[in-house]
Amino acid sequence: MSVRQHFPSGEPVPVGTLLAEVTAPPVGGPLTFGDERLKEFLGAVSRRLLKPSVMRRHPELGALGFFLRPSELSRVLEGAAEHSDDRLRFPRGLVFHIPPANVDTVFVYSWALSALAGNANIVRLSTRGGGASSVILQVLHDALDQADPAVAQTQRLVGYERSDATTEALSAACDLRVVWGGDASVTAIRRHRLRPSARDLTFPDRSSLAAISVNGWHAAGPERRRAVVDGFANDTYWFDQAACSSPRTLFWVGEPAAAADARRQFEDLLAETVAARGFTVDAAMAVEKRVATYGMAAAGDASAIRFQGNTIATLDLTEPARLPRRWLGAGTFACAVIDDLDDLIPLITRKDQTLSTFGFPPAALRAFAAAAGARGVDRVVPVGSALSFAAIWDGYDLLREFSRVMTISPGGSL
Repeated sequence: MSVRQHFPSGEPVPVGTLLAEVTAPPVGGPLTFGDERLKEFLGAVSRRLLKPSVMRRHPELGALGFFLRPSELSRVLEGAAEHSDDRLRFPRGLVFHIPPANVDTVFVYSWALSALAGNANIVRLSTRGGGASSVILQVLHDALDQADPAVAQTQRLVGYERSDATTEALSAACDLRVVWGGDASVTAIRRHRLRPSARDLTFPDRSSLAAISVNGWHAAGPERRRAVVDGFANDTYWFDQAACSSPRTLFWVGEPAAAADARRQFEDLLAETVAARGFTVDAAMAVEKRVATYGMAAAGDASAIRFQGNTIATLDLTEPARLPRRWLGAGTFACAVIDDLDDLIPLITRKDQTLSTFGFPPAALRAFAAAAGARGVDRVVPVGSALSFAAIWDGYDLLREFSRVMTISPGGSL
């Protein structure tokens, strides 16, 4: 059993050799929670990702670079540190990551936070990674030139064709396994046993939605409306609407006639934005969208469908409760009108991850979150921030998940 070495690059290596190298004590001493060697390396990665030449080609990498800034990492560490005379935080050990193929940047967030917690990491990269993945790998290698040798020893990005034996060996050796993907993928990976002291951190199928206040939309000026639509386009088109946090259903909250007018304005602006920014949908995806939307109409879930070229498809739900939680294709939006934000509460399930909003007062959003939290939704964010990764994701405080706490009880001392 051998794996390809993407970072640091090298010849294929047997799994046993890889595990021995990654888990050996670094020359400069073992990794610690908040290890400065990893912080410096991630800071160097951030600076390279934030170069204008990189952000112009891949805007989503600018968001990643912003997240990896030293000041942001220090803030995240401070929130999770909990160091005191009787409470110490340590790395878990070896973390094995299996990220999704449909969102190129997710593996960096997951791996970076685990590395920041002081863990050794092995990340299996998909063979279906896009152009952003190649840029990330190049940036990582560029930053490695000035990094402490502990980084190259303990942090590995690898690839291998589907191999149960390889996944089994890596799973058996890890202290924490992080699995991103659909429900079927998570279930399949869980067949590979962990040792009794290890556990899984899973990110299965999730869906997300958006809600816009009709009154808030009409109260906004033209520039504010354009900014909202531009943010909505980022949320939905950067990863072909396949990211778990990309909204698939848009609820207009308010009086129906005013909602219809707001929706027309919104969709016209969205068409302009998509065209101006060069978002495209190929023929195969266009067919996928038509099959999905006509299928919803045939099932009685949609009462009307509208296409604007290949890039935008909108459908009217016959009733809000029929909102789709499956991916319908890039740039496909189910729409419904509800009277009040609280009308969403009975529709929420544990499968729902992010609610993107515009035009609601903060008190209304807090009241909604308090009422809906027991049913589902892990994040309530402004439209345009759905894809902004945070150290708390899917309800998990990731730095705490990637570390362990030792407590010290002083009783019995002289």
